[in-house]
Order: sequence, then C-alpha cells, then structure tokens
Amino acid sequence: MSKTKAQTPPTVRYNTAGGVVIDNEQMLLLDRPARREMRLPKGHIEVGETPEAAALRETTEETGYCDLLIVADLGEWVVEFDYEGEHYIRNERYFLMHKRSDQRLPRSAEDEAQFRACWASLTQAVALLTYPSEQAVARKAIHANCDSGR
Repeated sequence: MSKTKAQTPPTVRYNTAGGVVIDNEQMLLLDRPARREMRLPKGHIEVGETPEAAALRETTEETGYCDLLIVADLGEWVVEFDYEGEHYIRNERYFLMHKRSDQRLPRSAEDEAQFRACWASLTQAVALLTYPSEQAVARKAIHANCDSGR
C-alpha cells in the first residue's frame, strides 16, 4: 500500500509598495466591500520601477489623491498566504505620505469598482484594518508621523 504525499502548492513571489497617507490626524484607507476588507493602498512594483515610485503610483491609482509627498520609509514586511491553490510570498514596502493638496485624478473603472477611499481617525484606523500586518504598518506610520512633528 503506497502513501500519497500531499502536494505542495506552487509558490508565487512578488514585491509590492504602498502608502500610508496621514492628514490632519486622519489616515486614508481603502474599503473593499466585495471582499469585506479595509486595506492600505498598495500594489505591484513594475519592472524598472523604484518602490517609492510604485507606492506613489499605486496610492494615486487606488485613491485618486495625486499630490502626495513621501516623508518616511516605513520598512518592508513579508506576508505569506494561500489563495486559489497557490502559496504566495509577498514583500510589502510601505511609505508614510502626507497630502500636499486635495488634488485628485479620475480613477479607472476597475479601481472605482473595487475600492472606496475613506478617511478614519488615527485612533480608529488601526482597528478598522482587516489584516494584522497592515495594522502593524499603520501603527508604525502613526509613530513616524508623530516623530516628523505633524
């Protein structure tokens, strides 16, 4: 009688970058109603793109806010998860950002359908985020924001 070994799911590795935007004691979050998630803006780093450029691009694409300034590097986290039969290892790099103005750009139909940008007080934002890794990033951003004198 032979034993069947459990198959190891294929591993997908990729890098992402995102922003934690803090303005007037509020943090910019993304509500994803279809998934019942509250998230921070982030997305794939494209070939040849710096993490900073990717973070600014993704935050703008997902929220519409386009006049953003990176004020601190919040570091990198490795997140692992299984989804649809594959194992993912995602390197996430985040940056603290401040909003320089209320200027916004139109968002793509795809982003409009997936994400609703919303502001939450710093005291509420951490608790609203769905995933512990993003809660940790938000706490670090709040601390860094205080250190920056804002």
